[in-house]
Amino acid sequence: MALSRRTLLLTGAAVGAAGAVTGLPAASAAAARPLAADPFTLGVASGDPDSDGFVLWTRLAPTPLAEDGLGGMPNRAVPVRWELAADERFRHVVRRGTAVARPQSGHSVHVELHGLQPGREYFYRFHAERHTSPVGRTRTAPAPWALGGALTMAFASCSQYEHGYFTAYRRLAEEEPDLVLHLGDYQYEYAKDSYTIPGGNPRDHEGPETVTLANYRQRHAQYKSDPDLRAAHQVAPWVVVWDDHELDNNWADEVYEKPEIPQPDFLARRAAAFQAYYENMPLRRTSIPNGIDMQLYRRIRWGRLANFHMLDTRQYRDDQACGDGTRDCPAALDPARSITGAEQERWLIDGFRRSEARWDVLGQQVFFGQRDTDAGPARFTSMDSWDGYVGSRDRITRGWVQAKVRNTIVLTGDVHAHWATDLKLDYDDPTSRTVGAELVCSSITSGGNGADSVTGSHPYFPHNPHLRFHNNQRGYVLTRFTSRELRADFKVLPQVSTPGAEAYTRASFVVEDRVPGLHQTYDRPVDPATATARSLVDQAAETAARENLRP
Repeated sequence: MALSRRTLLLTGAAVGAAGAVTGLPAASAAAARPLAADPFTLGVASGDPDSDGFVLWTRLAPTPLAEDGLGGMPNRAVPVRWELAADERFRHVVRRGTAVARPQSGHSVHVELHGLQPGREYFYRFHAERHTSPVGRTRTAPAPWALGGALTMAFASCSQYEHGYFTAYRRLAEEEPDLVLHLGDYQYEYAKDSYTIPGGNPRDHEGPETVTLANYRQRHAQYKSDPDLRAAHQVAPWVVVWDDHELDNNWADEVYEKPEIPQPDFLARRAAAFQAYYENMPLRRTSIPNGIDMQLYRRIRWGRLANFHMLDTRQYRDDQACGDGTRDCPAALDPARSITGAEQERWLIDGFRRSEARWDVLGQQVFFGQRDTDAGPARFTSMDSWDGYVGSRDRITRGWVQAKVRNTIVLTGDVHAHWATDLKLDYDDPTSRTVGAELVCSSITSGGNGADSVTGSHPYFPHNPHLRFHNNQRGYVLTRFTSRELRADFKVLPQVSTPGAEAYTRASFVVEDRVPGLHQTYDRPVDPATATARSLVDQAAETAARENLRP
């Protein structure tokens, strides 16, 4: 019986055996002892699609949780053969070749392909000695001049392995999107029992807090050992950017989180985290780290339909003002402060000026619109978000307005809750015109189950009229871009403390072409008698912010 495409991809089925594939170069006869166990435990991935290609990725690790971070691999280079086909059964192979997985790169493989047909679906797999990987699905972007058809894109963030099961990744994979954006906190740095949720963590991290290259490699391997995460990588190309937990909570350029706890080797830690991040993500060679530096901000063009401006709001930012936390902080208004750095800001605004896309989308990490937590005359805002860098936000917002960008959408992660926001030129003036929209995805697991609430009941809404929607359940956002509109479905799961929950759409919004701002089209009814208007997680987060605790 023929496998359906969804069954093929989501069960991780491998078609055929390496020995049955013809025309592929054999492994070196001089190779040492062969790999006895399956080295493809971390799955496969693709990323950074262009109109003529993408990156294919895998990493060999027969023992993924090995403490030395080497995944149980021998200290030798291993040839890895790859195939790219037009069909999931590999009857029509269009490219094949061999890459080398080397110990100094954590036995990772990045195959950067060019010269493919635009707007096409492809399938790929890898072979190492007698072992064959699962089959992955990927696709090229439309031709640069083509508007193309609809684009289905899902975005997600904040997957704390200890706080729950990655069922949301599985449900995301079942949507079979064309593209996935991950907006940071792909993994967390904490040791077991140091970041716990009420009721206790359902799962535990292996190893200590990540500090060394071996630590980060082991932690990435533990995350990719999760079958639901592997399924999400396997079904579509990903475009990734980091936030803070890929290195250290709330880090800012060369400044670590807690000055009262010295980290004399922080820059070595940063270099190790960057190296492991590259090794474990489907990134192009332009993102290969150079010591403590790594080029991560970049632009993904989806024909003339959309430009995805992927930002890095960690590596170049000024340190958080007023000691971080949620503050009424005059320094946050200093126009000289930057969350992107001057060079990235110029790059972004130049991209606005040159754009011919129907939709310009900023894929980034922290809350963009103003979110004042105090109903009084003071302005209490998060110093870790764009509220702590008001000058940056103002210059970039005016940059897209002055460039007459047709439609601007900001995508955000970080805050462990769904939000929908109208973006303004002046948040203190209720009559200020709307100039864009922000969609914020909840976490995959971070914070635990969360709770639903009646729409509009959040205490921030009365004094932040541009905030349109909030939900504190776990999940992701599924979007559909067309020439006429963007539709966003806020997907949620009732719980993540046990695996297997079903996802459903909690609310939907539409942004129409040339009509900035959000129009709500669906809101799932919530019983006020049983809904938790302010969940315990919401209250804990607000208390932590005010007391400058950083969970």
